Amino acid sequence: MIRASLIELEAVVAIASLKSFRAAARQLEMSPSALSHAISALEQRLGVRLFHRTTRSVSLSAAGEHFVRRVQPALREVSSTLDEMHELRDTPSGTLRINTSKGAAQVAVLPMILEMRRRHPDVRVELVTEERFVDIVAEGFDAGVRLAEAVPQDMVAIPCGADISMAVVGAPSYFASRPKPTKPKDLLDHECIRRRMASGMVYRWELEKRGREVAVDVRGALTLDNDDLILDAALAGAGLAFLSDLAVAADVEAGRLVRVLADWTPPFPGLRLFHPSHRLVRAALRAFITIVRESTARERRPGKAGKSKKA
Repeated sequence: MIRASLIELEAVVAIASLKSFRAAARQLEMSPSALSHAISALEQRLGVRLFHRTTRSVSLSAAGEHFVRRVQPALREVSSTLDEMHELRDTPSGTLRINTSKGAAQVAVLPMILEMRRRHPDVRVELVTEERFVDIVAEGFDAGVRLAEAVPQDMVAIPCGADISMAVVGAPSYFASRPKPTKPKDLLDHECIRRRMASGMVYRWELEKRGREVAVDVRGALTLDNDDLILDAALAGAGLAFLSDLAVAADVEAGRLVRVLADWTPPFPGLRLFHPSHRLVRAALRAFITIVRESTARERRPGKAGKSKKA
């Protein structure tokens, strides 16, 4: 059986790519003479010439073209496997890329990332926020964080924080001259701050009580596409807002906002950290998953106070 070392295979591919023994030798950190001897020895064992060589040029022979065509994919696979093994070592390292929405980053993900940096300073973290849902595999992310209902079924999903609920809120100044709504249809008599979705559609407020679901096409002169702006407008008394309980918790507790229709906004599964099920989990991602699970366990303890950051 004819055998070839990994360095010999890498040498053939490097020369074929660079079309130069000298350039390939620099890339492989070998001397040109050592590289030439290695290729000659391999050709002798194979019994075929891989390269046509002159004083001015290097080109693959027909046998060399066939050899490189078969060997190159295998070398890529070997290189990829070695990189994976490096990433799977016990000590987290490298760059961890996470995709999420702005609201999720503010209420849940950023504090966990800061804890990750504190525990594992060798890990670099890149957090990308956008409202559109992306294919994390195709766009090179290690993981994503989205609402449970948005996570693809072929992903591994891990709870990231407590369950959440929506909240209908208004400023005390808004209610000074208006009755508080007690049922969904009462919203039609109120000035509501409408939300335009990324798709361009205006969101209908979805309410539920004991299994009965109602979607209300609220009315209002103000339509916004950003949670921060909707919250600011509600605080200014511009109308009722429909936001997550995490976004309004601090303002409700401080009396800057009044929550209504609480019995029509039950909790639902919240955020999930998700990653591909077919990939080996890198040490950096394993470390972040540990932090997410610890943080989520604290959030779900009975009597845990709501967060104060905007969603």
